[in-house]
Amino acid sequence: MAKNKLGLNTICTHTGEVKDEQFKGAVSPIYLSTSYEFLDVDVKRYPRYFNTPNQVHLAKKIAALEHTEAAMIFGSGMAAISTMFLAFLRQGDHLVVQNTLYGGTLNFIKEEFPKYGIEYTFTDGYLVEDFEAALQPNTKLIHIETPSNPLMTITDIKAIAKLGKSKDILTSIDNTFASPVNQNPMDLGIDMVMHSATKYFGGHSDILAGAVASSNEHIERIWNVGKNLGGSLSDMTVWMLERSMKTLGLRVKAQTKNAMKLAKWLEKHPKVSKVYYPGLKSHPDYKLAKSQMKGFGAMLSFELIEGIDSQQFQKELTLIKSSMSLAGVESTVLSPHLTSHALLTQDERDAIGLSNQLIRFSVGIEDVKDLKHDIEQAIDSVKH
Repeated sequence: MAKNKLGLNTICTHTGEVKDEQFKGAVSPIYLSTSYEFLDVDVKRYPRYFNTPNQVHLAKKIAALEHTEAAMIFGSGMAAISTMFLAFLRQGDHLVVQNTLYGGTLNFIKEEFPKYGIEYTFTDGYLVEDFEAALQPNTKLIHIETPSNPLMTITDIKAIAKLGKSKDILTSIDNTFASPVNQNPMDLGIDMVMHSATKYFGGHSDILAGAVASSNEHIERIWNVGKNLGGSLSDMTVWMLERSMKTLGLRVKAQTKNAMKLAKWLEKHPKVSKVYYPGLKSHPDYKLAKSQMKGFGAMLSFELIEGIDSQQFQKELTLIKSSMSLAGVESTVLSPHLTSHALLTQDERDAIGLSNQLIRFSVGIEDVKDLKHDIEQAIDSVKH
């Protein structure tokens, strides 16, 4: 008899629970100890080893959501991706990385890789041909991000995975923007999937965390580096993250539905010059996004027409918050050139098409009519 495959919301709610064997509580107990027995035990537990009860169980939920064998929880998204990079790249190796990606990742590569003697090439574009052209004999890893931050470009996941396998090169992806609700890169052949769990996994703008999901073999290698770097997460935060992830499916689907409605509305707005959202048929990668995503996500970006001060617009918003992060249940906006991509030079931002008029919009769960009204009144309030 075939094993019953659990649905998304069932995995979110039940997979990875820590059973309360003593008092039979309905939710996972918290194990806050930093010191565990070492004699006559199967596992020598220590928080920095990523193997406390709460850490181990939550990793099972993340692995189930991403359809992988294993996963690890980290103290931040940057702890997750930096540990993953350093687990598979060493002196003399080469990384091919997408040119449109999270500014923190880009800055880590530029600032830290030279210290380790690791070479890297940013692609000229995000087509598979751009990645193939950047390959070198010592390339060991290809890293992509789709949809990308903040321009929502779409990279062909299956094609990148196929390219990597044909050259015996590992592939990794930042799946933060899509979340496993809308995209499962492992099913398309990618080797490693990472998340800033601060975002949709946490979902309430009160947790800092990261995650990597992959095969047992790859996670073992990441663990060997991770225990030395020390980027683990406190068990109180792990418990909060598990609680938050129970509603991941419900939240992200509601946010995705809102984002589609708002993207269509903004595209027709006379004071908006451009909208970046893969669910729009006008998006150049719409068909590709539709083929590899279950939903188009809750992130979009838009450019106000020249003459409307984008910063003043954000100050005039009363419901939507101007905020540094994303993916909370509340809608937020920011200017990428002042935040996520502030470390890039103006020339670097211009090269990837990142305008100072660009506003990144993380769509929440509010009623769409209220979000539209807030945007409308903010535009009307700005002198132009």
